[in-house]
Amino acid sequence: MKHKIFIDGREGTAGLQLYERLAARDDLELLLPGDGLRRDAGERRRLINSAEIVFLCLPDDAARESVSMIESSDVRVIDASTAHRTAEGWVYGFPELSQAQREAIAGADRVANPGCHASGFISLVYPLRCAGLLRADAPLTCFSLTGYSGGGRKMIAQYEAPERPAELDSPRVYSLSLEHKHLPEMTKLCALERAPAFSPIVAPYYKGMATSVTLFPEFFTERVTPEALREVYAAVYGGSRFISVETEPTAGMLAGNRVLDTNDMIISVNGSPERMIVTSQFDNLGKGASGAAVQNMNIMLGLPEDTGLI
Repeated sequence: MKHKIFIDGREGTAGLQLYERLAARDDLELLLPGDGLRRDAGERRRLINSAEIVFLCLPDDAARESVSMIESSDVRVIDASTAHRTAEGWVYGFPELSQAQREAIAGADRVANPGCHASGFISLVYPLRCAGLLRADAPLTCFSLTGYSGGGRKMIAQYEAPERPAELDSPRVYSLSLEHKHLPEMTKLCALERAPAFSPIVAPYYKGMATSVTLFPEFFTERVTPEALREVYAAVYGGSRFISVETEPTAGMLAGNRVLDTNDMIISVNGSPERMIVTSQFDNLGKGASGAAVQNMNIMLGLPEDTGLI
């Protein structure tokens, strides 16, 4: 018997990516609106309550509206928006953080899919906080390089227009207010007393992400080395299907588009005990979005978590 799945918001970048990933699978039945009913509220409510799992690929307010339409206790939700990532009663969908997190996802009715930049930051900071090495009040800074697909359909159109402003040929720092929408989940999940100073950068390539956090000796509860940090990451992610840890310093440069078209994430540690930089590389449309959503769905359905993923 096939699992019934509904993607609410299939027309957006995240929804299209998710649809492409799921449509090829023979263990799923994707529920679609009838002819001419795509924007019909009654049809949307019907599909939501007919599904085993509903994916929300919507703006925050629309995602909350979708949740309010749920009438059946059998409906489970994976929300790709920002709306519920720190909400009470929702499980954060990053299974690699611990076995307890994976088990919570497996049993959850409401799962919040992580933000792309947040996935990189949390993959780096959470293990150090759990190990008791990183102070809760550490003044962390983070910069995160992403391809323009992370900006959605409007930004994709701007970058792929036949004629575009010269500024789009250069990497651009944005969210200069330092109030990025991913900050609440980054701060809460890592149990930080202060939000990091976060500078995202969009560059003129389609997809791929490299998120980096800089670390200094005074941020730690004891003196640590790059080798020690690699051991911490290896202990957390050593058995992971999708997250790997580099065992040596990086020779050369770290590319934002190193990891594409997979659900993989690669963590590296560089520098010296006096100053270190830790970096997470992944596909912002893979482990940073629809790939993570599929992984969470697999876990919730009791399937191997890499089903349909590479």
